[in-house]
Parts: sequence; C-alpha cells; structure tokens
Amino acid sequence: MQLVLPKSIIFTVVDKLRLSSGKYFKMSAVSFTVGRKNCSTAGVDVSKMCAAHQAIDKHVKDGMILGIGSGSTIVYSVQRLAKRMKDENLSVVCVPTSYQARQLIIDYKLTLGNLDTHPKIDCTIDGADEIEKGTLTCIKGGGGCLTQEKIVASCSEKLIIVADGAKEVNHLGQKWKKGIPIEVIPMSCKPIQQKIEGKYGGEAILRMSADKAGPLVTDNGNFLLDWVFPETKYCWSSVHNYLKLIPGVVETGLFIDMTDECLVGDSQGNVRLLKKTEQTLEL
Repeated sequence: MQLVLPKSIIFTVVDKLRLSSGKYFKMSAVSFTVGRKNCSTAGVDVSKMCAAHQAIDKHVKDGMILGIGSGSTIVYSVQRLAKRMKDENLSVVCVPTSYQARQLIIDYKLTLGNLDTHPKIDCTIDGADEIEKGTLTCIKGGGGCLTQEKIVASCSEKLIIVADGAKEVNHLGQKWKKGIPIEVIPMSCKPIQQKIEGKYGGEAILRMSADKAGPLVTDNGNFLLDWVFPETKYCWSSVHNYLKLIPGVVETGLFIDMTDECLVGDSQGNVRLLKKTEQTLEL
C-alpha cells in the first residue's frame, strides 16, 4: 500500500537503525517535504536508500577494494560512499559490475579499478530481483548485468545484497514473474530455448530491447533468455548446473551459496538483517 502524506509534512529518516539482533547502525538523516515541487530529494525510495546506506556504513572501511553492483538500489550506495569518502577521507577502490556501475563511479569521482589490477575484492555490494529467505539464493539479472555481477561477486570475500522488502520471498518466483535471466551466445539462442523448455517446461523468452528493434544486447555482446518457470519445487543448484552445461549458455541469474547477508529496508526507515539459515540441497 502506498502511503500518501500531506504536502506540509516533513519526513525524516532516523539517524539510527535497529536490527533484529538489537544492534544499532548510525545513518545520516535525510529530510524532505513530501510533494514539494523541485525538492532535491523527491522520488527517494526510503526502503532502498536505508538498506544501501547501512551496507556502506557497516561494511566499507579505509583501504578496501569494493565491488559496485548494478541497479536502482546501488545508486544510493554510491551516493553514500561518495559522502563518506569525502567526509572521512577514505581510500576505496571501486570495481564495477556493469557499464552503469562504471558510470556511477566516474560520475561521483570515486577511484575506478578493475579485475586486472584488483583480482581480489574485499566486499561487493549489489542488489537482487528476488531473495529466498533461509538459503539467501537470489535471482539477479533483471537489468541484464548478471554475468559481470557474478564474476565480481565470485572474486569477493563477501557479497552483501541490499533490497527493499518486496524482494524477500519464501520461494523463488513468488513475486518475480519475469523469469530467471540466462545470458547466451546469440547463435545458440533457439536450441537453448528448446532444451530448457523440453527439460523443465515453462517458457524461455528472448528479451527484446525497449528502445530499438531486436533483442537486447548485454555488455558482453550476448542475448538474454528469461526462463519463466512452472510453479513447482526445484533444486536450484541442480537447475543451475544443468543450464551451465548447455553449450552456448554463458551464465545464469541464479546466485546460489554466494550471499553472505542481505539488508532489507522498509518505508519506515527500518533495516532487517537476513542471514543464511538453510543449506542449499544438491540433488
């Protein structure tokens, strides 16, 4: 439900957020008038912002190598990182997971790195399209950056996922209905579609570009299939392994046993910490 506030109300994000563990993490306050024309913070998604800010405040330290994820939530992380680097004179090298992340790093005048110069990353902060409670298995790739996101995450000591509460589910596919993104070599697209649908059912849909005729092309020059899967119980580890063995499949948007913790924000400025409590079963 969307909360509608009078225009005269001033909304303030509290400067301390309390986790379910009882611990507090300090955050800078952000105030704005709801509905004010040309307000500099108009359009702020408080749930995403609080989770993104807390990830930066909790995990970023001076001298670290930081992976910068992709998506709308990460914009808030980069903004908070830029402020901390300026206020605290931190030295942090940022490794992007996409062209969008690279541009954010440059736009906010942060130190840009890459995997050639920094193949070992201390921590990566990224978003997700859906997060399964218990296992912390994620669907990623709604923005088309899954392969580079997974490469950077695989090089990281920790992967921290930041999201709003709408991304948290009991089982994958509960809310995210666009399917699991699968990056494929263009010439293999049709055979892979047939193999996925023949094995698991559902529909593997070639993702089309919104702004030009033809398929969407990833940063790697490949196509994306979005596999809209039937509502049934899956061993996602087995599904991922099967898909990766199909010739022409570059990567899947299933992030299994990679996430160390999730920070989930809500519209009231609260942030909950999700830790892994269940093992991912291999069948």
